[in-house]
Amino acid sequence: MLKVLVAEDSVLVADMLEDFLTFKGYDVCGLARSVDEAVLLANRCEPDLAVLDFRLAGGGYGSQIRPLLNDKVDMGILYVSGDPLMDKLTKADGDAYIQKPYGLEDLCRALNIVRKIRANSTVFPATFPRSFRLLVSTAGEGENAA
Repeated sequence: MLKVLVAEDSVLVADMLEDFLTFKGYDVCGLARSVDEAVLLANRCEPDLAVLDFRLAGGGYGSQIRPLLNDKVDMGILYVSGDPLMDKLTKADGDAYIQKPYGLEDLCRALNIVRKIRANSTVFPATFPRSFRLLVSTAGEGENAA
């Protein structure tokens, strides 16, 4: 069972994601509202995947989390945001993002794609959910299937 960390400042959305991901067979190892909470949870439970809201409580950003993690934490990162992130994030920040609003099944498909990327498996753009983008080395060059 894959462990997933959810960093989302909206308590209602975080609870909904936890319930849905658990229903889909993921082990949600924690919910965080801020960068500090996310770093503590990730370092403690070493998740396989993370769903990170780009804007978090306290004025923090999901992209601040990865650089603060212990070296042993190597999680796939899927960002979620109402804002387009191609000019804000690169592959150094994570693996992909999906723009809000997204469907819960699309979120699961996006997490599965991130899992495949982390396992060096081939992914095909035709399988990408709506509003999904892979992060690349230079901002502004992401792939999509929209």
